[in-house]
Amino acid sequence: MGVAGSFPSFAGRPPGPVMDRDEADRALARLGAEHEAVETSLLALQDHAGRRLLEGADLTGVTKDRWASAEQSITLLWGYFDAYAGALTAAREIRARRRYPSKDDLVALTELLRGDGVTVANTASVSPEPGLTGPARLSERFTLEELVARMNDLYARSLDMVVASDSVWSALPARIDLLAAELRRTRSLAHSVGVRPGEHPAGDDLESITQELTTLRVQVISDPLAFWLPGPGSAAPGGGRPDTTRYDRAARALEDVRREIEAVLAVRQDAEQRLVRLRDVLSRADRTLAEARSARGEVLAKIAASEVPAVSGPSTALQERLAAASEYRRHAQWNRLSPLLDSLEREAEDELLRARESLTSVTAPLAVRAELRGRLDAYKAKVARHGMAEDPVLIERYDAARRVLWSAPCDLRVAEQTVLRYQQAAADLLTPLRRDGQGRGEQGETS
Repeated sequence: MGVAGSFPSFAGRPPGPVMDRDEADRALARLGAEHEAVETSLLALQDHAGRRLLEGADLTGVTKDRWASAEQSITLLWGYFDAYAGALTAAREIRARRRYPSKDDLVALTELLRGDGVTVANTASVSPEPGLTGPARLSERFTLEELVARMNDLYARSLDMVVASDSVWSALPARIDLLAAELRRTRSLAHSVGVRPGEHPAGDDLESITQELTTLRVQVISDPLAFWLPGPGSAAPGGGRPDTTRYDRAARALEDVRREIEAVLAVRQDAEQRLVRLRDVLSRADRTLAEARSARGEVLAKIAASEVPAVSGPSTALQERLAAASEYRRHAQWNRLSPLLDSLEREAEDELLRARESLTSVTAPLAVRAELRGRLDAYKAKVARHGMAEDPVLIERYDAARRVLWSAPCDLRVAEQTVLRYQQAAADLLTPLRRDGQGRGEQGETS
């Protein structure tokens, strides 16, 4: 049930001239309407779900302190209301004595309606604020305007506390329960793939989130006002919002864990394919290294005066870790398999790249020899097109270069020099032809 707003302020004038009959009747009608509004608000506050929860809860912290103060305020409110109702009843009785009130009746009505004739017993024993001017008096006197202002203040403070507590209880426990249900489903799924506390970081995170939600729910139930953020500059009762910082943090942590478990599940689904690919990559790396070792032997036999890098053997460490990954899959240890496969895939690709680089560096001398052979034959074909293939100098230098390039072991430095000598001799013979214009057909060729 909703709670009505603040009580209507007393609109009567300060004590002054004695009221006439019409003024007294209008004041009594206004007071009757105010009495109904006040009573409606108090009954609504009394019936408020948040107030009933506060009465039955085992409160702690700031909520316990503020509820003790609010209970005192509500007790005061009812005392003030009784005094207010008593003054209204007394005024009505005076007015009901005769149709046309006497002068004494009007004086009494004026005192009740405008004066400070409402006496309220001192409630210092339950007042939320101790007196500031010395010992409390046995009773206090109010005008109706002062009494309504006092009730408005007490009502607003009590309502603010009740509405704030009810808002937190309406918002957070239900959300915590939903998150806890999601947490239980996630924990069940985590256990099915081997993600458990002490064995996997995500399992430890789940345990931490479980403890946090349990603690958070207890604290929210016992001290809701510790999770209330008042609205800035808001004077309305209940202005603000629940503080969901800890809940949001737990929800984000659970989402991170859920994604981690999904990754582990993905590993379970494609583990065999990834293991097959890993075996293939490592097999290609081993074959490439074997080819590099064979090529190194050939280079050492066929190439002289050349530094040939050594070729390492296959990585036994990777093979052992691959065997461990197969064991993890066989025993459904997905939480251990997931990070191992990730690192193995990276390292296997690095191993294949290293093997290819080793083969390239080992066979580089053979590639140099092949390039020199190709260059020598290209120049021989070029001079043959010009009819100079039988030139004695060219024949002598070609034979010299060929003997070096096709001998074993081949000295690449000597071979390069003999090829350059053949190129130079061919260039010397072709230059006069270009000057005489006989080489027009080969203007696009290079020496």
